[in-house]
Amino acid sequence: MKKFFHWLLIPTNQARPRLWVRIGLNRLYHKRGKGVIIRHWVRMDVVPFNQFSIGNDSMIEDFTTINNGVGDVIIGENSLIGLGNVIIGPVKIGNNVILAQNIVASGLNHNYDDITQPIHKQGVKMAQITIEDDCWIGANTVITAGVTIGKHSVVAAGAVVTKDIPPYTVAVGNPSRVIKKFDETLKEWIKVS
Repeated sequence: MKKFFHWLLIPTNQARPRLWVRIGLNRLYHKRGKGVIIRHWVRMDVVPFNQFSIGNDSMIEDFTTINNGVGDVIIGENSLIGLGNVIIGPVKIGNNVILAQNIVASGLNHNYDDITQPIHKQGVKMAQITIEDDCWIGANTVITAGVTIGKHSVVAAGAVVTKDIPPYTVAVGNPSRVIKKFDETLKEWIKVS
């Protein structure tokens, strides 16, 4: 019975929900704040059995894909999801966050333990990505499953974030590493050795 209802919502072996789900059903289940802009060329692969919400005055730019098929996607208030991003839940994005262009944030990872089976038949693991308030994520960044990026942090363009980034820091590189942090007593950004 569960497979049948899933098939009614999403065609077999596809991520994009059926048209009636996208146009009708999702409007009943998902929350959009006031002043939200979701551009015309955004691919919204959202389904009603997981949460999708976007807070007041937030924007999702063209050529972005939002997918909550395996986990919730929550976007806070006054946040910008730039051109060409891919957001696959479970992902929580805070308030006043800027995601530049071509960022991949995927809370999904394929299992690859059994070498006798094709990877696509081994299932998936999910771990929430959290981007806390007031962060700026540079273009072409990759954020892997299970990572938390702390409040008021900056992740430089092209970084690959595989571990948590502490609050009030600047991270760069592949894999990313912290190069600056904000010193509360000096009230300035200082280099980290």
